[in-house]
Amino acid sequence: MKIRVISAAVLLTIFIPLLLIGGLPYSLLMLLIALLGLYELLKIRKTKKGFPFFVELCAYILVAFMTLNNYQSKDLYFLMDYRLMTIMMFVFLAPMVFINDSKKYNLNDALFLVGSVLFIGLSFNLLILLRNFSLNYVIYLFLIATMTDTFAYITGRYIGRNPLAPLISPKKTIEGLIGGTIMGVIIGSIYYTTVINTGLDIGIIVFVTLCLSLIGQLGDLVFSAIKRYYGVKDFSNLIPGHGGILDRLDSIIFIVLGFILFLAVL
Repeated sequence: MKIRVISAAVLLTIFIPLLLIGGLPYSLLMLLIALLGLYELLKIRKTKKGFPFFVELCAYILVAFMTLNNYQSKDLYFLMDYRLMTIMMFVFLAPMVFINDSKKYNLNDALFLVGSVLFIGLSFNLLILLRNFSLNYVIYLFLIATMTDTFAYITGRYIGRNPLAPLISPKKTIEGLIGGTIMGVIIGSIYYTTVINTGLDIGIIVFVTLCLSLIGQLGDLVFSAIKRYYGVKDFSNLIPGHGGILDRLDSIIFIVLGFILFLAVL
């Protein structure tokens, strides 16, 4: 527990100032986290099968470009760079022809890389664009994620009795889901109504916050399912006492992706 607390304190000491500063320092932090997240995904995939070095190197380069795509924009417009998409398809699919050995590289490998690059690149690019547009939006999303996770853990530990998804994550309980959701919705909604938009209908805010809290917990379970499939406890040991980057950011990654679906009503 002591190691967990120290690690968390160090991470917050680094993250909070850069979040407040924004701009290039924050964008570079998101780039670093994105690259580490990709490293963790590829690392657990290698427990079953590795990738050719050149293809793996291209994955890191493409994640970097996708994460920093339009990173200086202060407008909340989400534009896909189809040139990056086209390059990605060529880079990951063409090696199947040139390597010509399905044991070394095949369609499953290519699609895994395409999905990983898109998933990581888009998520952290959105965290940059949202910070450029509004610091309060990012705080709102992190509040939902952290309050939901914290109170789900507390509720599940002390009154949890009924397993939520025992084959994926045996320690998670239905009581934990309910407790985490309630507190995540209350705290997130209060922040949104008092800081971001005092004129928006409270029912809409509560509904959106509820959906985001549930999406965050879905993300937690999705990442747990990935670890379960590959037979690992954590994505890595990059953060002492916490596991890896993806172990800590599983909820916020799904929440930020879900958030863009609700922007039209916020």
